[in-house]
Amino acid sequence: MRSSFLALVTLSLALLAASEPLAPQLSPAVLHEKRSSLPRGWSVARQPAPLARLPLRFALKQRNINEIGTYLSDVSHPRSPNYGQHWTAGDVARMFAPSEEAIETVSGWLSDNGVDSSRIRVSKNGGWVEVEDASVEEAERLMNTQYNIYSHATGQEHVACEAYHLPEHVSTHVDFVLPSVHFDARLTKRSGGDGGRASDIGQPGVGIKPKTTGAVTKTVGEIEQCAEYITPVCLRALYGLDYEPVATDKNSYGIVEYTPEAYLKSDLEMFAMNYSTDLIGKYPYQVSIDGGYQQMEDMGFEYNGEPDLDLQYGMTLVTGKQLVTLYQAGDMVEGASFNNFLDAIDGTYCTFEGGDDYTQDSKYPDYAPGGYAGPEDCGTVKPAYVISTSYGYDEADLTPFYAERQCAEYAKLGLMGVTVLYSSGDDGVAGNDDYCLNPNGTQTADGTMFDPSFPGTCPYVTSVGATMMKPNASVYDAQPEMACMEVIYSGGGFSNYFAMPEYQRDAVEYYLETYPPDYPATMWNSTGMSRAFPDISANGANYVVAVDGEFELVYGTSCSSPVSGAIFTMINDARLAAGKGPIGFINPTIYSSEFAGLFNDITEGSNPGCGTEGFNATIGWDPVTGLGTPNFPKLLKAWLELP
Repeated sequence: MRSSFLALVTLSLALLAASEPLAPQLSPAVLHEKRSSLPRGWSVARQPAPLARLPLRFALKQRNINEIGTYLSDVSHPRSPNYGQHWTAGDVARMFAPSEEAIETVSGWLSDNGVDSSRIRVSKNGGWVEVEDASVEEAERLMNTQYNIYSHATGQEHVACEAYHLPEHVSTHVDFVLPSVHFDARLTKRSGGDGGRASDIGQPGVGIKPKTTGAVTKTVGEIEQCAEYITPVCLRALYGLDYEPVATDKNSYGIVEYTPEAYLKSDLEMFAMNYSTDLIGKYPYQVSIDGGYQQMEDMGFEYNGEPDLDLQYGMTLVTGKQLVTLYQAGDMVEGASFNNFLDAIDGTYCTFEGGDDYTQDSKYPDYAPGGYAGPEDCGTVKPAYVISTSYGYDEADLTPFYAERQCAEYAKLGLMGVTVLYSSGDDGVAGNDDYCLNPNGTQTADGTMFDPSFPGTCPYVTSVGATMMKPNASVYDAQPEMACMEVIYSGGGFSNYFAMPEYQRDAVEYYLETYPPDYPATMWNSTGMSRAFPDISANGANYVVAVDGEFELVYGTSCSSPVSGAIFTMINDARLAAGKGPIGFINPTIYSSEFAGLFNDITEGSNPGCGTEGFNATIGWDPVTGLGTPNFPKLLKAWLELP
């Protein structure tokens, strides 16, 4: 009887098994990401309820993104057969979009593991696979993990895990998962308070900002006065910018400002009447991004100084014939970050590698009183051929992932023929406001480690440092300028995030071998393998700027970037008039042997900070003034000879 019973049970189980679908044969689970420690200030508070809902999203790996530097060099290096053959926006989107295989693999895995296909969503650009209405216990089962609710000292809470796993065949197609191990918002970047968000860049006192020593009390503007007062005539003489644009309908120069900072028309008119009469009655073409506008609720140098400076000199140097585009980003409530601006000029960036981080970047619509309630600008704005930004963060203000995602976008813009310029910083080897790094990654006034800027350390932008006229020098002297050591110091040094690009390897290795900095390796990135900056420089001292109805003396790399941008815009004009394309990403070209000696080499001065004298300006490239200041006639001739 017993054997008959066992046989019956065995038969029943066999029939039952035959009637049930077989479980999918999955590849072995592998550790996908793991956090080594919690960020400072965070601690585990409790576990979430098993049925609590999570916005579970899988960021798919971008195809070919690791080759983006190679692609950019192919259209940017003067010896490349494809020099100047820039890509279209469609080319860029297609090259880096995730593969159909990635979408199908991740979606199929989710479906095989009990997620109904009606709950699986693929984002419009194919960069995300999302699980609608996922529960905590479902996410934990899918990824063999445990979620916790973490609490910050400020009271903010965050859902995350310590590590998670994915099947091996899925892991190869996934960049990262949210929520998971990431704490991309650094709430406290400096001792003594909240460091704010990336979208605070337009607020007074945040990031790179011009400085002033006060009002100019006498009439100035003569070429003999340039050692004390910089006006447009001085810059034209220093850099040989004697050029009238002729292809203005084909060209564009973009200058970016961040609300609440805004220029005043009355200041532009005042400057034009004194220094650029061809600008009288002319204003930039304003493009509003996420509600940006020329606010006049708050006024003063901290609100008007930067935009007044950028536009008065940028517009003057390209002359009244060339229309300048002003990108005004952010409303008065939320403001904007660099990412918000990039979203507007490249629609693919809105969701690239997971999209923006709204603990750092502004989110629109903004329904707060006075906020911009319209849709977030995404791919609504055409980028100019040259874009200058005189704002900047410290590299340590941002996580490596945040900085790397943004840096890749600058490479995409370069592929499309856009020249992107950023100020290198005004505090030498220190970060903004003279803060320096500590071994634990924090920034304090008494830190001892050099604190590089961002985006200047991104290898796909052109970082612009600052020079000044030597005391009592004439613009006609053989070497009239030195590194800026009056009021501000030219930002420069070596990145802690980005590797050295190939285009600058010879120049930087020569500097390190010939003029090795005498600082311990604990103070700076002395590996010789990191991105070095700035790339070039331009005058950044004693600018006469109309601000709030009076002329003031202004200093900073905030001056240097728009001046450099104007010069490259005029080079574009000449190329376009000759039937050629824009110069695009210029770094591989300007570091090449074909362009050796085409910048005015700066060999005097240094960039102090962090209790040191910083680095020295030397013969050749140096981490104070880069390759030097532009020599427009030489650069124009060389670029016109390129295809």
